[in-house]
Amino acid sequence: MKILKQRWGIDSNRRLFIILLVFAITGSLAAKLARPLVEFLDISRDSWYYWPVRILIILPVYKVILVIVGWIFGEFDFFYTFVKKMLNRMGLKFIKL
Repeated sequence: MKILKQRWGIDSNRRLFIILLVFAITGSLAAKLARPLVEFLDISRDSWYYWPVRILIILPVYKVILVIVGWIFGEFDFFYTFVKKMLNRMGLKFIKL
C-alpha cells in the first residue's frame, strides 16, 4: 500500500481507502450497466461478438462512472487526472476532457 500511496501522491490511509472503494464501486457498476446496453442493441449471449461488444461498451462507461463516483466521494481531481492519463496511454489523446 505504501507504493500506491507514493505513486498516486496520497498522504493518508483514509484517502487511499476512499480511492480503492471508488474503484471497486465503479468496476461493479460499469459491469452491471453494460448488460442492459448490450440487450438494448439486441445482441444475444450466443453471438460470437457478445463479449467484444460488451467490453467495448464497458470501457467508456467505466471512465464516465469513475469520474462521477469519484466526485461523489470528494476525489474528483484525482479521478479526472487518472482518466486523462488512462486515455493518453490508450492512444486517445485527441479526446479532450
